[in-house]
Amino acid sequence: MPGKIHFIDVTNRDGVQAARVILSKFQKTMLNYHLSKFGVARSEVGFPFLSHEQNYIKGNLELAKEGVFGNMILQGWCRGIPQDVEQSLPAGMEHLNLSVSVSDQMITHKYSGRRARDQVVRDMVAGVAMAREAGIKTIGVNAEDASRTDMEFLVEFTLAAKEAGAERLRYCDTLGCDTPQTIYERMHTLTQRSDMDMELHAHNDLGLAVANSVAGAQGVMDAGRDAYINTTVNGIGERAGQADLVTTVLAIRFGQGMKKYEIGDPVDLKTSWKLAKYVSYAFQLPIPMNQPGVGANAFAHESGIHADGTLKDRYNYELYDFELLGRGEDDCIPTGRVITTGEYGGVAGFKHVYEQFGMPMTDGQETLDIFTLVQHANIANQVPLTDDELRFIARHPKAVRTILTLVPA
Repeated sequence: MPGKIHFIDVTNRDGVQAARVILSKFQKTMLNYHLSKFGVARSEVGFPFLSHEQNYIKGNLELAKEGVFGNMILQGWCRGIPQDVEQSLPAGMEHLNLSVSVSDQMITHKYSGRRARDQVVRDMVAGVAMAREAGIKTIGVNAEDASRTDMEFLVEFTLAAKEAGAERLRYCDTLGCDTPQTIYERMHTLTQRSDMDMELHAHNDLGLAVANSVAGAQGVMDAGRDAYINTTVNGIGERAGQADLVTTVLAIRFGQGMKKYEIGDPVDLKTSWKLAKYVSYAFQLPIPMNQPGVGANAFAHESGIHADGTLKDRYNYELYDFELLGRGEDDCIPTGRVITTGEYGGVAGFKHVYEQFGMPMTDGQETLDIFTLVQHANIANQVPLTDDELRFIARHPKAVRTILTLVPA
């Protein structure tokens, strides 16, 4: 029987590594919130060994304990060496992925001769052992540049990770050079020989990230194990990006020959439009007009033949409904009086905004504290706060204060 598909979104870790883009720690928190509403299994929140990430991670872990993110698991990333694992522990992360470069290209030219294959394996095993001893609940091991790695060594590396206590291997198509056929075959073989759950981490250098993620997952599931697909929202990521979350879900739900493959997460596609818009706004990057599902032209028809066919029956030219993605309402920008609150706002405007939300603020220190947090969140984001962000601050002021404090104690 085939396994199931789960999603680990890596926008907050790998996505923000893309050149020329940035998210504030508060925006990363809001992205975790929106991802939990979408229903992904996990969010890779960042780098727990970095000092400027630790308060953000601690605040998010507190929110998770309070149930703010539902059942979504928060996991961190570090290099697969004991030093990084040790430095990650103070943040309190309970789920870690440890990353190691495994191809001969990277062992020779990235490590510059300092490490050979056997040393790479020993360091990874030591890192996994330290994480286990420290009480980390789940451990994934990342094989960076797996697509250019000799299969026999990749099997050896995977089995060593499994024996050390790792639950999953992350197969990284780091340069996006796999094709659907090659990644299916490699993932099927690797899964059969290791009997281990697998993650697919595909880059989009050849425009194949979604296709490779789906094909690789099929190889894993056909070998009887669960497949975890790494995604980013709107496909943001290093160089040409990564597998887009919404597109990947649509490919699995509506692709030919995909009926036997089951998504094991409680995915709610109706949140797609809101999620994509938030990430576009936070990154200040427009959604491509031809983006599947959420692009401006995804349901637009001008050709006479297409328009006529769609008006007769939408399924002539539409594979899925726009309502399924939470689309259909007009975006309205007020043209009359508008009162906002933020970095330079005052208490009167602040109270007015929250009254419009049905969250009236009384006089007192608690209101002033929330007002201060709103100002500082606006400073951190450097764009006006969204309604969801303003509501989130008022509901979770303690965690937000921690998240906005970049310098650790």
